Amino acid sequence: MYYCNNNSLIYKSRSETVKIEPWGKNALRVRVTYNAGFTGDDHALDKVQSEAQIDIGEEFASIANGKICCKLSKSGWLEFFKDGKPILKEYSRDSRGANGHSPSMKFSARELKPVSGSGYSITMRFEADKSEKIFGMGQYQQPNLNLKGCILELAQRNSQISIPFYLSSKGYGFLWNNEGIGEVVFGTNYTQWNAKLSDEADYWITADDTPKAIIENYTSVTGRAPEFPDNALGLWQSKLRYRTQEEVLEIAREYHRRGIPLDVIVIDFFHWIRQGDWSFDPEYWPDPKAMVEELRRMGTRCMVSIWPTVDKKSVNYPEMAERGLLVRTERGSVQCFDFQGDTVIYDATNPEAREFIWQRSYENYYKNGIDMFWLDEAEPEYSAYDFDNYRYYDGAALKISNRYPKEHARAYYEGMKAQGQTDIVNLIRCAWVGSQKYAALVWSGDIRSTFEALRDQVSAGLNISLAGIPWWVSDTGGFFGNIEDENFNELMIRWFQFSAFCPVLRMHGDRGPHNIPAFTDLDFGGGFSDTGQPNELWSFGEETYKILKKYLFIRLDMKDYIKGLMNEASKNGSPVIRTMFYEFPEDERCWELDDQYMFGSKYLIAPVLYQGMTEREVYLPGGEWKNIHDGEIYSGARTIKAAAPIDIIPVYERLK
Repeated sequence: MYYCNNNSLIYKSRSETVKIEPWGKNALRVRVTYNAGFTGDDHALDKVQSEAQIDIGEEFASIANGKICCKLSKSGWLEFFKDGKPILKEYSRDSRGANGHSPSMKFSARELKPVSGSGYSITMRFEADKSEKIFGMGQYQQPNLNLKGCILELAQRNSQISIPFYLSSKGYGFLWNNEGIGEVVFGTNYTQWNAKLSDEADYWITADDTPKAIIENYTSVTGRAPEFPDNALGLWQSKLRYRTQEEVLEIAREYHRRGIPLDVIVIDFFHWIRQGDWSFDPEYWPDPKAMVEELRRMGTRCMVSIWPTVDKKSVNYPEMAERGLLVRTERGSVQCFDFQGDTVIYDATNPEAREFIWQRSYENYYKNGIDMFWLDEAEPEYSAYDFDNYRYYDGAALKISNRYPKEHARAYYEGMKAQGQTDIVNLIRCAWVGSQKYAALVWSGDIRSTFEALRDQVSAGLNISLAGIPWWVSDTGGFFGNIEDENFNELMIRWFQFSAFCPVLRMHGDRGPHNIPAFTDLDFGGGFSDTGQPNELWSFGEETYKILKKYLFIRLDMKDYIKGLMNEASKNGSPVIRTMFYEFPEDERCWELDDQYMFGSKYLIAPVLYQGMTEREVYLPGGEWKNIHDGEIYSGARTIKAAAPIDIIPVYERLK
């Protein structure tokens, strides 16, 4: 049976209860349980008041909120409409809801299978439209911008970010409102979502006229990025790794001497004695406060790397273990990660643990003037991604693990905000739905220095932007690279050109060959870990330096424009880098393009993504476009062949 209850449409049959309610503009939330009641957990969603129109009939009931409507049959299956046109419906091949198909397969649209003593394994199925295009879902290291036909693991890994929201070419957005490990299959026969362990099924759907309106609806219920600081819009300098205070200062002084503005310099991992100390090794960093003060006089902010790992020999391990502030294992030894230490991971789902790590960071970094944090390993990274072996304060990792990076970002954002800081931006390697509201600048992880990886980053950056994360960056040049590779400089130039037209421009990488000796033979302390080759703008020869410097100053000349894009992201959730269809949804060609994008609404960027390429095709939508390099004006609605010698990335300014 179905009935109306407190602005919601309820369906009950046997042990199943379905609840459909308005949630934000042109949006509905759907929950399904086999328990006596719903948990009351909103997961990724903020509380939003909306009014629904509910109609109850003999054979069907419906609930509408603006442009979206859900029709519920007497047998219990659901279908969604936008302005009266069908956009999504459940896939069912059983006796209750075969939708005109044979019921013999006994496929139900909604399956909640008990997992002994702990919850349900949940499967949800929807009919597929072969012509539909799917975008978003976070960041996956593959070249497909359109995810139709893809199988995606719903789990966090180094360089993989699961944010289970997609935008459809049919005019709707869909959020799988579940924090747990699972999988989605965007098949051509049906779409299937799975959560390995959960208490109830939960999803949210919105419909609107344009991708921009859909993203605005989505971010209105999951959060938007705060204002991006002006003093971080330029160049960020990083490498693996600056090992001493004096080395950091020498690099910053050289930028200053060359007249190159440097907004941020980054101190990478193992500047500490042991993982989990969250402090400098004083042998190599004797006076961090003086270091930060000198950097500030040169106009440079300082960021330090924070790992969530706690070595069992760390000064903080005994207290954290005693207070239950660490991730637990269900079996075997108490260990999560074994990279250069026997470590356990702090539990970001525990409010006390978040307060603990912030207080240590405050005492050892923030009070010395360091007001930016690089939250590395934030998935968190495990030696083995055996999610069934880990348990958090809030529950089993299988059930909640995907929101860990969001809680980690929250620890630092709330701590810094409590100190009155307003120019907050923290670099982090992973994210979940809503991470953007905690000033999270997401980077794409430890990726290879190859043109194949560069192509992946274009799709990765555009899709994570459509999943609500407007602040995104990659390691310019890739992370794993060797400067003695004969093609490395070409790759660095092409990647830097791309990065110049991304939300943030950041140099980073582990540059081989690894022939620089450590400072000590000890297996701990700030001098034992290795370091990579130089990674500054001038490190790759004079010709490469001239090109990198050219594009840095092109970016700096656009600083007011970029600031405007950041403000727009804060206001309505719009990405900084945008798929072509985001700006031109009526142009069918723009829904097919995966190797060019818009930098805001004004600039079309066509990165060079293949080794040896010196020209490429560029599609110009309708209107007039100006080549920023030579000033030539082109009429749009056509494909042109653009020259792309090594010092040129094709960029066109939209005139009208």
